[in-house]
Amino acid sequence: PLEAQVGKKGRIGNISLKPTQCVILKGAFSIIGGQCAMNLAAFDAFPELKTSRLHMRDIRLQDAQAILEMRANGRVNAFIARPALAQLEDAEALVTKTRNAFEQRLAIGWAGLLRDGDTIIGTCGLHSMELHNHYAELGGEMATAYWGKGIAQEAVEAILEFGMNRMGLHTIGAKIHPGNRGAVYLLEHFGFVKEAHFRDRIHFEGKYLDMAVYTLHAK
Repeated sequence: PLEAQVGKKGRIGNISLKPTQCVILKGAFSIIGGQCAMNLAAFDAFPELKTSRLHMRDIRLQDAQAILEMRANGRVNAFIARPALAQLEDAEALVTKTRNAFEQRLAIGWAGLLRDGDTIIGTCGLHSMELHNHYAELGGEMATAYWGKGIAQEAVEAILEFGMNRMGLHTIGAKIHPGNRGAVYLLEHFGFVKEAHFRDRIHFEGKYLDMAVYTLHAK
């Protein structure tokens, strides 16, 4: 493939940015005004990622039971305004929805497995994609047995590297409950900046909840 190097090496939070690389492959890349267009080749086949402890692959129907258990856990849902999943069919429908979103280039949802295991311990991904704006949002959840072990940090680092360096995203956003201190710490660790705090933004189960918006921009 034809390659062109643009820009200089830099960093976003703890993510090392490679010199911008534009690859002309199946028409997926182009150079516009000295910048790369989005790398849509990322959707040709599901992009599996690996960290020192994690194997991050596509979410499959066989993962539905583990997803049901996570999403039925009150601690996992404590800062997320969504109904708890009640039955396996609901989890299977969520898996199908996630896979369809990838096919439609709307989202990439990863299942996180320990590299020496075969059961998922969490899900994470990029969603609400606006490819024309080089924008996506970060989200995820993890089984409580694996909290406090730095695993979420590994997953987020891999996703940010993929999104910024391989896909060519310019902005990654995150919308969280302001009281979710673990999420706030994780985002700030990687250089996300709080852009807004909306009071009573979400109405859920008879209560109004605040929402904080964080963003990370390529530089």
